[in-house]
Amino acid sequence: MPHDTSLIGTVVAGLVVAFLMGALAHRLRISPIAGYLLAGVLVGPFTPGFVADTGLALQLAEIGVILLMFGVGLHFSLKDLLSVRRIAVPGAVVQIAAATALGTVLGLWLGWPFAGSLIFGLALSVASTVVLLRALQARDMVETEKGRIAVGWLIVEDLAMVLALVLLPAMFGARGDEGGAGGSAALLQSAGIVFLKVAGFVAMMLVLGRRILPWVLHWVAHSGSRELFRLAVLATALGVAFGAAVIFDVSFALGAFFAGMILGETQLSRRAAEETLPLRDAFAVLFFVSVGMLFDPWVLIEHPVPVLATVAIIIVGKSLAAFAIVRAFGHSTQTALTISVS
Repeated sequence: MPHDTSLIGTVVAGLVVAFLMGALAHRLRISPIAGYLLAGVLVGPFTPGFVADTGLALQLAEIGVILLMFGVGLHFSLKDLLSVRRIAVPGAVVQIAAATALGTVLGLWLGWPFAGSLIFGLALSVASTVVLLRALQARDMVETEKGRIAVGWLIVEDLAMVLALVLLPAMFGARGDEGGAGGSAALLQSAGIVFLKVAGFVAMMLVLGRRILPWVLHWVAHSGSRELFRLAVLATALGVAFGAAVIFDVSFALGAFFAGMILGETQLSRRAAEETLPLRDAFAVLFFVSVGMLFDPWVLIEHPVPVLATVAIIIVGKSLAAFAIVRAFGHSTQTALTISVS
């Protein structure tokens, strides 16, 4: 063909192989997510055969994250988010600290520099919002108390990572270049800028978003065009997420979540969720495929001990920390176990 087909090839390969592996996983009575991840490995750069464009796959995955977080926001009001703040905020912070410490110690034990070890620990401290949401939705738990705590917990983690991603370069740059009072001033300045940007985005969504977005959606709904309504919903989800990332340096996921949460307070929230469901599921599959494309199977042979230690931190260390925190706040053992698994 005379024109580039890398985007088409990536989408087709991702969906077709994901369907085959997902069907196989379903046949074996395991989660289809495992099949989607395996599909990503098969079309990734570390296995023979067709290799999809990893860069394009990651961008398509971002769309899946945006639509999925937007859909969750439609069923998760600001009142729900504030109702779990007493457990979600301290719980997420303490768990992030515990997991980061464990990951940093593992990195230092492997001979990595402190900066690399700290970043590795931070990466282990945050759970995948997309994986958790898929699991909660499959069990109709998003709108339960356990689901609200788990989602609120991950929202706090996402906000913490926004702060960490900005502070880490400033922190290590300050250590190497300025140090002392100058380095502390740089860190405080960076933290202040992040706080102002996040606060500015939240304020804009609560003040302007609450008035403009529902009004636009109601106007489109009264136009009688289902196609235009679907387009308005998608434009809202993608537009707010992109604007949040470009203007306020907030992640796509958080931007989409707040957009969905604002629209979730309207009477059209259920219809908006139904209109975006097929596209949301398709792009969510591409998210898991893109994650699988990043996996190099040879790492299991070349570095088995570090991989097992990392898995132990995620499954055992983080779970025990979360369980202890939830129980300390007086919640039941069943709730604590659910949050630990989440």
